[in-house]
Amino acid sequence: MLKTRVITALVIFSLTLVALFLFPNWAWGVFTFCIAMLSCWEWSRFCRLSVFSSRMYLALSFFLSAVTFLAYHQGQLCGIAFIRIAFTGFALGAVFWLIAAPVWLLRLWRPEARWLSALVGWIVVFPAWLALLFLRNVSPWLLLTFAAIVWVADIAAYFVGKNFGKNKLAAEISPGKTVEGAIGGSIGVAAYFFLWQSLVANSFVGSHVWAQELRSNLVALFAFFLLLAVLSVVGDLFESWMKRGAGMKDSSNLLPGHGGILDRIDALTSTLPLAGLYVLLRASA
Repeated sequence: MLKTRVITALVIFSLTLVALFLFPNWAWGVFTFCIAMLSCWEWSRFCRLSVFSSRMYLALSFFLSAVTFLAYHQGQLCGIAFIRIAFTGFALGAVFWLIAAPVWLLRLWRPEARWLSALVGWIVVFPAWLALLFLRNVSPWLLLTFAAIVWVADIAAYFVGKNFGKNKLAAEISPGKTVEGAIGGSIGVAAYFFLWQSLVANSFVGSHVWAQELRSNLVALFAFFLLLAVLSVVGDLFESWMKRGAGMKDSSNLLPGHGGILDRIDALTSTLPLAGLYVLLRASA
């Protein structure tokens, strides 16, 4: 099992890096289009829809994905610039992850209406996809900067929680997560911030406009890194809660040893839309 997990992780990581740095924009759009559609399929399983409703949901998901891809590829849709579409998605995602999702988890809410759960799936998937497209368009290094926050937080939380974790963070949702692990994740992200700052300042990346804009207010950026560390936990817990409601251990078995797509990008869905919004606001300030 461990061997399978390691091999799958290496394949995923290698493919993602190749796509991130070498694919032309249209190919990156297709690559992430597939991720978005597979995520919608997995989410439809959480909602326990009927066969007909599931097919309708996936058909509508495909339509929304095609419209999003068209807007990205052409730079606009019906006269509306892609960046405006992205901003709307980021704002919607920010409201959901900063307000709605935490309240949802605190109340341990199980919506009776399956269509509501299905609609939430779009709010989870599409703003994150827009962020993958927008941030990578600015710079692959920018997208990697924010994605690494999630990876660092997850790794630090795992090791701290495994060695020092005693107090459950959300036992009803994810019994394995601890308060100590969450704190360790935030400390890991704090350390990553200072390392990132040093690396950017002493490399060619530091000359990029986006890097200069981010580093123009390091106090705000440090606070934002920590906010994303917290939101990565919210995204992880929210997907776990949806899986638990559907009686599922993994979102699917598409990735041997790792479960499904949503199992791997759950924390990115809650952090990347906020990252996209932050970058847009900094650029317009």
